[in-house]
Amino acid sequence: MKILHANGAAMPAIGLGTWTLRGDACTELVSHALEIGYRHVDTAASYENEADVGKAIRDAAIPRDQLFLTTKIWWTELAPADLERSTERSLKLLGLDYVDLLLIHWPNPDIPLAQTIPALNRMRERGLTRHIGVSNFPTRLIEEAVRLSEAPLVANQVEYHPYLDQDKVLAACRANGMAMVSYCPLHRGGGLLEEPAVTAAAARHGKTPAQIVLRWHVQQEGVAVIPRTSRKERLAENAAIFDFSLDAAEMEAIGALRKAGKRICDYAFSPVWDTP
Repeated sequence: MKILHANGAAMPAIGLGTWTLRGDACTELVSHALEIGYRHVDTAASYENEADVGKAIRDAAIPRDQLFLTTKIWWTELAPADLERSTERSLKLLGLDYVDLLLIHWPNPDIPLAQTIPALNRMRERGLTRHIGVSNFPTRLIEEAVRLSEAPLVANQVEYHPYLDQDKVLAACRANGMAMVSYCPLHRGGGLLEEPAVTAAAARHGKTPAQIVLRWHVQQEGVAVIPRTSRKERLAENAAIFDFSLDAAEMEAIGALRKAGKRICDYAFSPVWDTP
């Protein structure tokens, strides 16, 4: 399994995203992922499944220091006292002493980063998280957060797939030693997996279209990927992407799809995104 090294963190390049997974089904899926070799799991307060994820981690016969667990603080909880309460509640639900990475899930234009980032640092100082970072931050906010943070920021988790140009964000992450973690990496299926650039590479390598797209992600410097699935059989498929490589022409052909400019996750509270 490829490991990304980012500002002191060692992050497995592929993890399991758990958005929409809840209850016993969530616990069973995370448990199966850990059994077959996953060591990176992503959750969030807003997913309402931290207790389910935590149970799988606690029950796993894997030393805690061999796992990389991320959780995220919702954008309405970024005032310092709220951020602290949210972090403590997440750990209580998880049943764990710490997470490996604590992220601001979305920026909040009404709560200055000058308040939020020092509070995030305090969670690290208290030992509630080993590392800190952000999510859904465009370049302007990345630079502001880096400037305000005493501890290095490890990652920016963003929507990223071949249909969305994130070149500017990726460049900013690299310039600051951060990993860029891709969510919705497969554009939730659909037309992306039927694109000729993807299907042609799949035929050449004897891989599925999803494996081709996931390989495209992790073959980029500093990019990790957290595909979500509700199907156990998909877990092994998604992880089997390290026994082949895409050539430069294949990487370029898939990357050229970004001109579509298709963003899935865009809400009233979203920040102003970078333009290509």
